[in-house]
Amino acid sequence: MNVQEFMDRLLRTAGKNGIDPAEIYYTDADSFSANAQDTEIDSYEVSSSCSLSIRGSVNGKMGYASTEAFDEEALAYLIRAVKESAALNEAEEQDEIYAGDESYPEIETEEDDLDSVSAEEKLQMALTAEKASREADPRIKQSEGATIQTSVFHAVMRNTHGLKLENARKLYVAYASPIAKDGDATATGFKMKYGRKLRELDPVRLGREAAADAVSQLHAEPVASGEYRIIIRYDAMQSLLSTFVGIFSAENAQQKMSLLAGREGEEIASRVVSITDDPLRKGGLATSSFDGEGSAAFTKAVVDKGVLKTLLHNRRTAKKQGVKTTGNARRAGGMHVAPTNFYLEPGEKTLEELLRDMGDGLLITDVSGLHAGANPISGDFSLLAKGFVIRGGQQAEPVERITVAGNFYQLLKSIRAVGCDLEFPGSAIGSPSVDAGVMAVSGK
Repeated sequence: MNVQEFMDRLLRTAGKNGIDPAEIYYTDADSFSANAQDTEIDSYEVSSSCSLSIRGSVNGKMGYASTEAFDEEALAYLIRAVKESAALNEAEEQDEIYAGDESYPEIETEEDDLDSVSAEEKLQMALTAEKASREADPRIKQSEGATIQTSVFHAVMRNTHGLKLENARKLYVAYASPIAKDGDATATGFKMKYGRKLRELDPVRLGREAAADAVSQLHAEPVASGEYRIIIRYDAMQSLLSTFVGIFSAENAQQKMSLLAGREGEEIASRVVSITDDPLRKGGLATSSFDGEGSAAFTKAVVDKGVLKTLLHNRRTAKKQGVKTTGNARRAGGMHVAPTNFYLEPGEKTLEELLRDMGDGLLITDVSGLHAGANPISGDFSLLAKGFVIRGGQQAEPVERITVAGNFYQLLKSIRAVGCDLEFPGSAIGSPSVDAGVMAVSGK
């Protein structure tokens, strides 16, 4: 039977077997990935996948099950598994199946060309980007490759209350990573582009920008340990924000895993800091008119001019706190809270203007060791970093093998200015560059 028939029968069968209400969440995805290395296609993969999950209430307890098959055997398995799962569910607070909102926002459909770009064209783009990176500078000696990826995602939510919602996304991601060598010095560059119109991608420019990034980092050395004025570039700041985004989750706050619990209305950051969660953002990687529970999505200010306005909620955490859901439910082995298109609101100054205002200091362009060197509860971090010395407001010699230490909660309070260069580097979480004030740096 086809998927539509399967879903119809599954909801009817669930009701006949005491699973009421019940909800289905179905997804399918098609993906393409090709990597060019050493002037030839190194890897090439095309895949399709689909899955269906059902949750339903059995005698007041929620049960869950999932499948990738859509036949009679799978139907019987799902009914049985939901019942067994519900029987084992001893949680004091049970999730609920939401009947739905009266209306849902309309998402502006973005034009794309992914269906019309052939596999041969994608392969050629990868080869062109890799070749361009190698030819951009004689110091580019080898490459980790250039990759073109495309994906098409479709989701359907249905329940026995009559709710039926759909969401679809299409995206390409392209990146190149050449390796520069000069004497004993080696540096790897990286440049990424993404969007929905692949034919607008300039693979030659992608390769050349990646090469320039690699060459700029040659002969990097650590600086002396001490306290430095710091600008954190948009990509490094995005990495930090992604690592600590959980502090804005009401679920984490209620489990005492965030120091923002109960602090709505308080000033938790400098007045130049505003943070938004926008599931309706045009072009966003997490754009959708509904969340994982079927609640209508809406844009909300999480932090406004330094003041915490709200944590992110699903229906369960909102009910516990006595507030309305913010539409941030995500299905991931159960129902949890997660951000959508979550970002630090941009300011008015360019990165160059931020550097000129700072004068002397460091520009941090990359942080690593985020899993081992960051505590997402306390906010403390001690991370390997690289970047550039800034002298007289101008970018000078490259820096690496340094450690930047601090606390994310304190960082939010210390930000002096926010740049206008908001970016989402292959993520639904984004940030512009920020003037982070003074930070401790360990080097030589």
